[in-house]
Amino acid sequence: MKVTALRYQTSPQWTATVLSNFDEFLPDHAAAEKKASSMAVTMISHYPDREQLVLAMTELAVEELSHYREVVRIIYQRGLQLKNDTKDPYVVSFRQHIRQGPDKYLLDRLLIAGIIEARGAERFGLLAQAMAPGTLKSFYQSITRSEQRHEGLFVELANRYFAADTVNQRADELLDAEAEIVADLPIRPLLH
Repeated sequence: MKVTALRYQTSPQWTATVLSNFDEFLPDHAAAEKKASSMAVTMISHYPDREQLVLAMTELAVEELSHYREVVRIIYQRGLQLKNDTKDPYVVSFRQHIRQGPDKYLLDRLLIAGIIEARGAERFGLLAQAMAPGTLKSFYQSITRSEQRHEGLFVELANRYFAADTVNQRADELLDAEAEIVADLPIRPLLH
């Protein structure tokens, strides 16, 4: 069973909105990659005693920063500029579901990160499908595969540190919460 099977499907209107405002989408995509790298480094800082997590998050941080670099290059090739980072309402809302207590907090962080990666995979995949053949289509196909791997990584880590029934039960709750959050988001030319 795939723990992170999303329960709300992104509307085709989102894809159309992003593609018709792609220059607005790109800086948000770059910011998301940079924040993902930062999140991985933060996980290392919070859990230095968890060897598998540290090794996995080190690799993830580097990969996400590599994606950031690639998106920045696309932005500059198009004559655009980066924008100041802003809070992502989706992530802010989702993080409110993180429970207190060392084990609960770790489990929720891992599962929420996995679900966010699953949402990214879904949306980048939609963009890749809708794009004409070329460099950007190939890039977004590659990013989609990466997000899928990252989703699996977080689920694997959750299952490494917690019992499968605990992981599945909490994932079930968080997937419901995520679906409600996404359903309430306005459609904008942003990742979330």
